[in-house]
Amino acid sequence: MKVTVNGEERGFDSPLTVQQLLGEIGLDSRKVAVERNLELVPKSQYDAVSLCDGDRLEIVHFIGGGAPDGVAAVDAEGDYFEVAGRRFHSRLLVGTGKYKDLEETARAIEASGAEIVTVAVRRVNVTDPSQPMLIDYVDPKKYTYLPNTAGCFTAEDALRTLRLAREAGGWDLVKLEVLGDQKTLYPNMTETLLAAEVLIKEGFEVMVYCSDDPILAKRLEELGCAAIMPLAAPIGSGLGIQSPVNIRLIIEQSNVPVVVDAGVGTASDAAVAMELGCDAVLTNTAIAGAKDPIMMARAMKAAVEGGRLAYRAGRMAKKRYADPSSPLAGLI
Repeated sequence: MKVTVNGEERGFDSPLTVQQLLGEIGLDSRKVAVERNLELVPKSQYDAVSLCDGDRLEIVHFIGGGAPDGVAAVDAEGDYFEVAGRRFHSRLLVGTGKYKDLEETARAIEASGAEIVTVAVRRVNVTDPSQPMLIDYVDPKKYTYLPNTAGCFTAEDALRTLRLAREAGGWDLVKLEVLGDQKTLYPNMTETLLAAEVLIKEGFEVMVYCSDDPILAKRLEELGCAAIMPLAAPIGSGLGIQSPVNIRLIIEQSNVPVVVDAGVGTASDAAVAMELGCDAVLTNTAIAGAKDPIMMARAMKAAVEGGRLAYRAGRMAKKRYADPSSPLAGLI
């Protein structure tokens, strides 16, 4: 019997169930999700589903985690970030890609103080299943894993990816992004709206990457998205917030959290986003691409905290002319 597993054809001497195949490869069935001929195989059916000659399987790995239900991390002033009924103290979300290795990834995440980390859903290395996984370095009991659809260019691909992610890790809090093209990586909003509507009907809590268009952002909220994530600038560009007026309009009209996503390049960009009134900032390349990622992670943490405090404090009014801080009366 010949079966294609993650794009590689494999031969077996006798028919196998999905569970038996995973055992042959050396994979823990609790840590993976399996798709057979584009159909998701529920974990409860691994022993019952027999494979046939010519079947095509996709096996992905994803392990979820985070704070136990009902545990809320808040600061002394009770200022917390809440999304889909879950509370978080840190308003900095970080990605897990582009680091030189998993050890650096773990160190940067720890330095950032983030509680939510985005993770991509990818094929398991069936050639060497003993290779370390992200879970070996970033503890899912300490951090909330947020599976995303990075690299998806259609609603269909995004749906398929997140269904596999939920089967693998049991998470329903997800980040949806459907890209328009390779050059700009701008969101394809038509496909994004289609995918969001289906995911919400299926019980997912959707944090959605979108353009900085207030009208489309409001439509996503009306569909039931748990958080709106407008781009500051193209993904990975480091250009910072290009349309602060649009971001402000989205913040003012939204009844769900607004998280600036994509384009943050350095700590001052994160501070600006928070001073505008964003609930949180998500960044990956700005930290992973820095000369010293660990130090930049610390800088981002401080910037987000400082920007949030400045927003809550309320900045002084801008004036056209100088206004001395010391009284002029009583001069010598």
